[in-house]
Amino acid sequence: MSSRFITPRDVYFGPGAIENLKNLKGQKAVVCIGGSSLKKSGALDRILGYLAEAKIQTKVIDGIEADPSLETVYAGAKVMQDFGPDLIVAVGGGSAIDASKCMWVFYENPDTKFEALLAPHQFPPLRKKARLVAVSTTAGTGTEVTAASVITDHKAKIKHPLIDYQLTPDVAIVDPELTYSLPPAVVASTGMDALTHAIEAYVAKAYNPFSDAPGLMAIEMIFANLQKSVEGDLEARQNIHYAQTLAGISFNSAFLGIVHSIAHTFGAYFKIPHGFGNALALANTIQYNAKRPETLIRFANMARFLGLPGRNDTILADNLVAAVRDLNKRVGIPPSYRAYGVPEADFKQNVSDMAKKALGDICTAFNPRDIDHANMEKVFWRAYEGENVNF
Repeated sequence: MSSRFITPRDVYFGPGAIENLKNLKGQKAVVCIGGSSLKKSGALDRILGYLAEAKIQTKVIDGIEADPSLETVYAGAKVMQDFGPDLIVAVGGGSAIDASKCMWVFYENPDTKFEALLAPHQFPPLRKKARLVAVSTTAGTGTEVTAASVITDHKAKIKHPLIDYQLTPDVAIVDPELTYSLPPAVVASTGMDALTHAIEAYVAKAYNPFSDAPGLMAIEMIFANLQKSVEGDLEARQNIHYAQTLAGISFNSAFLGIVHSIAHTFGAYFKIPHGFGNALALANTIQYNAKRPETLIRFANMARFLGLPGRNDTILADNLVAAVRDLNKRVGIPPSYRAYGVPEADFKQNVSDMAKKALGDICTAFNPRDIDHANMEKVFWRAYEGENVNF
């Protein structure tokens, strides 16, 4: 059975890489952004200036919220239909770029129903009207190089991961200067999101040599640089920005697992930022998946690559769990969902339904070890308590 490895046609990276926008070819571009930070920092003015140099007419779609909703997607698609761009320039963290990807689908295919997008790799054709340029401003999601988009149904409390290789942007711009003003909590959260991408991809059912190489490099770079990046070291910040893109390239080919299923669900129920959601669940899901012998070997290999000690695979995997927890502590992330502030009564009331929804998350299908409702609920509880558990 064959696999597929895909990345954007062009990835521009390095300080000042944003200037490559002035070399784009097109007539009209919508620039999709989130809140006001890009405006306050002057980055939006720079982006619009470079597009003006390219003689491209622009229109801004702003106000894309964290965990973007389908309503936001439809509204943005309507703006695109009225304006008629041949370029979509998505600028921001995961939310702005994810929303832009989905807007693109409905711009090019206005009669498509959202429900038709929930099955992976079943999207209608794209690039009939526009190409997508993704500019990452946080160091975590990797969405600038991936085929994934996450859209939230806030009423049903479900985050829907959408997957189709057509969503992979045509151009990615990875400019670390855009991350220099990020607050420490955002750097920590997004950095742990990237680490989760790389770790899950390395053990996911679809792992392969093309996903292993960038994934292992990302893991090593994140462990070596994340604390210094949180503390404001700009060289470390640059390394983390590159590592998150490598992690995105890795999971774009290998996919993810139940850490993301759990984080998606906690985020939908309790408004927890996605990176924190991953960080709080990562250690316990490693413990669960390590009970599968083939996956234990993969975790042990990961630990050896990081130079962790251990005389056998089990000890190496245990030390990897300890290293993840230590990194969380060093960058200021609490040890559990309870410590993060999720009320116990609310958690108890919802945990069974949350486990059910996590089982239905597309990421669960690629988890290396199969899981049922009882064990999913057990992982939720251990992530909530922050305790080791014998699965």
